[in-house]
Amino acid sequence: MTDHDAGTAIEALQHTVDALLDPPGCEWNRAQTHASLVTYLLEESYELVEAIEAGSADDLREELGDVLYQVVLHAGIAQRAGEGFGLAEVVEDVDAKIRRRHPHVFGADTAADVDDIVRLWSAAKAVEKAGRESAFDGVPLGLPALSRVQKIAGRAGEARGAGTRRGTFAADTELDWGRHLLAEVDEASARGWDAERALREALRERERALRAREKSLRTREKSLRTREKSLRGEEEWRGAPQPE
Repeated sequence: MTDHDAGTAIEALQHTVDALLDPPGCEWNRAQTHASLVTYLLEESYELVEAIEAGSADDLREELGDVLYQVVLHAGIAQRAGEGFGLAEVVEDVDAKIRRRHPHVFGADTAADVDDIVRLWSAAKAVEKAGRESAFDGVPLGLPALSRVQKIAGRAGEARGAGTRRGTFAADTELDWGRHLLAEVDEASARGWDAERALREALRERERALRAREKSLRTREKSLRTREKSLRGEEEWRGAPQPE
């Protein structure tokens, strides 16, 4: 299938969704909102992950289509709700974002290796997210707890310019580490504890501490800048000719 064929196929899908959402359409689809569809979006996303990790090419093709349908459906709902965008704007925005974040392909920058590519991507993203006060802003609260743990740990490493501390358990392979985690979850179950809830609570505690440390560093840096400015002003005053 050519790019033109892909565009035609997506346009056909949009027409199908339009028929569902416009009168008389489908009563069930017309009653849906972004919030009511979250469960289905998560379900389709997890089914896509399963197809990637354990399915066939046919499974992957089907699940990619199901996720794409969710995107087109949400865009159609947004357009009809007067939210200021539809599928075209969604596609245009993500295309522009990907181009901005690959300046070594679409701009004047060069990248000697993958590390350079990651650096350019991170720099472009930092410009886009310049309004964020914390390195931990933007980590979705809806992520599964283990995923959030890894995201927060990664951001913490970036914030202090070093890797996160390795735990005392030594694993030779990823599977070994998975077995260790499974054993820990089994222990929580034996004690009647909710492992996900416990992990979320511990993660919130760590995130509060990290944010407090980050805020303290910003305050200290601001204080130092103010002091340096005051000292420069005093030196300039002393160096200026004094009235007789």
